[in-house]
Amino acid sequence: MLQIGDEVYFSAVFLLVLFGTRSAIGASAVTASIYVFIVMFRFPQVPADQASQVLRPTGLASAGVPVVAHRAGGHDAPENTIAAIREASRNGATGVELDLGFTADGEAVLMHDETVDRTTNGTGGGINNKCLFLFSVAKHFQEKFKGEKVPTLQEAVEECINHQLTIFFDVKDQPDKAAAALGEMYHKHPVLYNSSIVCSFQPKVIYKMRQADPGVVTALTHRPWSLSRYGDGTPRSLSAWTNYWLGVLDVLLDWAHHHLLWNLCGVSAILMQKDFISLDYVQYWAERGVEVVGWTINTAVDKQYYQDVLKISYITDSLREDCEPHY
Repeated sequence: MLQIGDEVYFSAVFLLVLFGTRSAIGASAVTASIYVFIVMFRFPQVPADQASQVLRPTGLASAGVPVVAHRAGGHDAPENTIAAIREASRNGATGVELDLGFTADGEAVLMHDETVDRTTNGTGGGINNKCLFLFSVAKHFQEKFKGEKVPTLQEAVEECINHQLTIFFDVKDQPDKAAAALGEMYHKHPVLYNSSIVCSFQPKVIYKMRQADPGVVTALTHRPWSLSRYGDGTPRSLSAWTNYWLGVLDVLLDWAHHHLLWNLCGVSAILMQKDFISLDYVQYWAERGVEVVGWTINTAVDKQYYQDVLKISYITDSLREDCEPHY
């Protein structure tokens, strides 16, 4: 069902089209078509109690605010590894965010980048199944994590279940492969329906996941101005003209996330970059039955603000100390 207040936005669409076409009939037809499209093709949100079990698990030790280790806590242990999952559990995390990647022959593994160079002692580009599992991922860590390997998705899921950690599956692309691989995990481990969530910057990934299994809790990840600027605010293009048009696309994309895509996909949460979150923003989504999760919260001051003022979940690179911000 469309939410109370959405009629304002459909009115805005009507007026915008009316202004552009000078045709009341045309404007009415376009507005009605958008409405019918949403009603016909949208997925309803999962039941509120199921979403709450995933996003607000009981028995929290952190003042009732869930804390999720980003890439399983990439500042405290080698990111996206079994060791990181165990370390996050020891450090009091409620859940872990894990990056889903695929080897050249289709094996589902934990890997953030498209290449192995940054996180492993391997070189030479893409993820190749024949050599991937021989690499050590303790590249930037001391002897404590020597020999830690890239885990398969299956190994990581089982480890998280053993530690009773909520899983935030982060999917970058390849929606068909991701839906199939995750669907297999949900089939093997039904507990995941109440202890995991599938997230992505790409709405098509979330929509595909809901198509494959409407019972899965999902979230859209978003950072305003992501098309025109990097996370630190630096323009993506040296061309002022290119940045102008990318900025226009950013405005449209932001509007779509807040008024269309969340409804079409039936998400239960929005993962928003921390600089754009306020009490009003949290309230906006609460009125729509959607939880806000902030990323990436890496200082004690910010974490206290999330626990005491915003009272919402957050994702962090470290559960032990302050570290550099992640955009």
